[in-house]
Amino acid sequence: MSGSTTPPVAAQKPWTRTHHGEEVDDPYEWLRDGDDPQVLSYLEAENAYAEALTSHLAPLRQQLFDEIKERTLETDLSVPVASGGWWYYSRTVEGSQYAIQCRAPLVDRAAVPELDPTRPLPGEEVLLDGNELAAGHEFFSLGGFEVSADHSRMAYAVDVTGDERFDVVVMDIASREVIDRAVVGAGYGLAFSRDARYLFHVAVDEAWRPHEVWRHEVGTDRGDDVLVHREDDERFWMGLGTSRDERWVVLGLGSKTTSEVHLIDAHDPTGPMRCVAARREGVEYDVEPAGDHLLIIHNERQPEGDLAWAPLDATTHEQWQPLLERTDGERFVGIDAFDDFAVLSLRVDGLPALRVLPRQVRSTPFAVGDYGPATDVTFDDELHSVHLGPVADPDADRIRVVHESWVSPRSVLDVHVATGERVVLKRHQVLGGVDLDDYEQQRVWAVAPDGTHVPVSLVRRRGVVADGSNPGLLYGYGSYEMSFDPYFSIARLSLLDRGVVWAVAHVRGGGELGRQWYDDGKMLLKRNTFTDFVAVAEYLHDSGWVARDRLAIEGGSAGGLLVGAATNLAPDRFAAVLAAVPFVDALTTILRPDLPLTVGEWEEWGNPLEDPEVYRYMRGYSPYENIAPVEYPPILATTSLHDTRVYFTEPAKWVARLREVTRHDDERPILLRTEMSAGHGGRSGRYDAWEQTAWEWAWVLDQIGATERR
Repeated sequence: MSGSTTPPVAAQKPWTRTHHGEEVDDPYEWLRDGDDPQVLSYLEAENAYAEALTSHLAPLRQQLFDEIKERTLETDLSVPVASGGWWYYSRTVEGSQYAIQCRAPLVDRAAVPELDPTRPLPGEEVLLDGNELAAGHEFFSLGGFEVSADHSRMAYAVDVTGDERFDVVVMDIASREVIDRAVVGAGYGLAFSRDARYLFHVAVDEAWRPHEVWRHEVGTDRGDDVLVHREDDERFWMGLGTSRDERWVVLGLGSKTTSEVHLIDAHDPTGPMRCVAARREGVEYDVEPAGDHLLIIHNERQPEGDLAWAPLDATTHEQWQPLLERTDGERFVGIDAFDDFAVLSLRVDGLPALRVLPRQVRSTPFAVGDYGPATDVTFDDELHSVHLGPVADPDADRIRVVHESWVSPRSVLDVHVATGERVVLKRHQVLGGVDLDDYEQQRVWAVAPDGTHVPVSLVRRRGVVADGSNPGLLYGYGSYEMSFDPYFSIARLSLLDRGVVWAVAHVRGGGELGRQWYDDGKMLLKRNTFTDFVAVAEYLHDSGWVARDRLAIEGGSAGGLLVGAATNLAPDRFAAVLAAVPFVDALTTILRPDLPLTVGEWEEWGNPLEDPEVYRYMRGYSPYENIAPVEYPPILATTSLHDTRVYFTEPAKWVARLREVTRHDDERPILLRTEMSAGHGGRSGRYDAWEQTAWEWAWVLDQIGATERR
């Protein structure tokens, strides 16, 4: 690396935080105002420094980008989904950044059209071209796309800055006339009334919390909108959608521990909203309208979930009746209802699974015995993901299943419910002469300091053996009960081809092993997440899978908190740290209820404003608070200026303090790279996203000495 470039030095300005009798000086808190020219100048200087210090990696970045591109089928077509009298699908075209949403007339629902991405389906209509909408913008994201029940209108939501606030457009499909642009700055969630006269939408408050649902009459001024529901409890967020049979507009309200669901009759959109069951602290439930009854996943009886049913007009939990109980090792996650069957999404032994419940009788009123014996949709590979794909019409006789693994590309297949027959509709292609048999996966277990066994996914190229010499990249997340399940990545092949052992630490705080696994990694048990991760790193070293001086770690968002905290715990264990949009100033953020997400997060981390014990506990692990004057590994922090989930302020402050406190030089750099026109997910176009991945992974490969393909 060049040794001539001097890193930027952030100014220090007086700012003191006082809580629970402790005063903490934070001279970098001024790095918060994204409109301040001094802040923007500092971020630009950091970008220039990062580019200068990594300029020698430009050829490797290009090589990685080219590998991703040459292995990707750029002109492609999704599997069409039947809805009403139409097939709905999307296209990508070589050279274009964004997908194109299309439809074509449906002739025979049982005969899925031949998937030839080079030619349109007969009668194809282009509904929405993301490339046209993105023209002239550095960032583009589609936050919602809904077609009315009569298929005459569509509504879509656009964000061109990355702040996840959307402007909504309603269009008449036949005439291509834009008939409404009144709703601006909306949150996620759109739902048409049955006659497409009204559009329900979500408003967000100043802290970016979706807190209101409004009913908008299409073609009128927004000032005439009617408030349907306002959620005043700041712990609660909301989700808005339409039931599969399009009879109900469904409003879901939820904190981290409690939920409540309301239904609006889509045929009577100006009528009353009905609560299925009033919220009860600690009880979570999801509702799926199933024609003549409701299906409900809930944790009222035990934390891993049960399946119940209730009358269609239910208004209290006392009307819930048991339908299916879980067995050991299972966690019920969700339920989807069709006319003749229901599909349960669950987790079994740490992996996602599907279970089909056929409806064999139609009693009036509905009876629990109407559903027959359940059947699991099984696959042979040890590690895989399986989930229900899009099947729109409730009278379908088959389910669409999506299957993939760490080493198997995504496959889309139809499973006929009555016979179990499977028809593979599409297996995503990997071009460039790649032989997928060259790669393998396995699950291993690391032992945490308290004796807990932590699952680890290992992915590598065949022929890579545990001889203590390999480079490695360890990924982790471990928060919000989110499970990091197997998925295939063309980009990851570039790491594996360079001998990298790629691993995922399924640490506590995630949801891989159920609700208890999550509970054991949150609140005043959050340290388990970090010590689990360090234990996995030790396992990779001790087992010989990764050399002690060649292990890089990666995490994003709450995973950035994880890698930041783990680096503070064991800075000598890691050869490099890639922290993407990292939540590294956690205590400062969770002390500020005016910031996005904070109040709702108190059920994840605790409330340090009110509870001195939570304050001290978070003070003891928040990465920004616990930087020590020792030699840290090279660190690359990435962020986006318009991120509303984790402000760019957090990695900017973290990098400034790291440079101030730790030992570093051009051989052990600390870098900050900010996308100036993006949000939490980074750059938006697919080619731009590949370039961002190539930039980051080139840096990682350089740090662990794995730049050459084997």
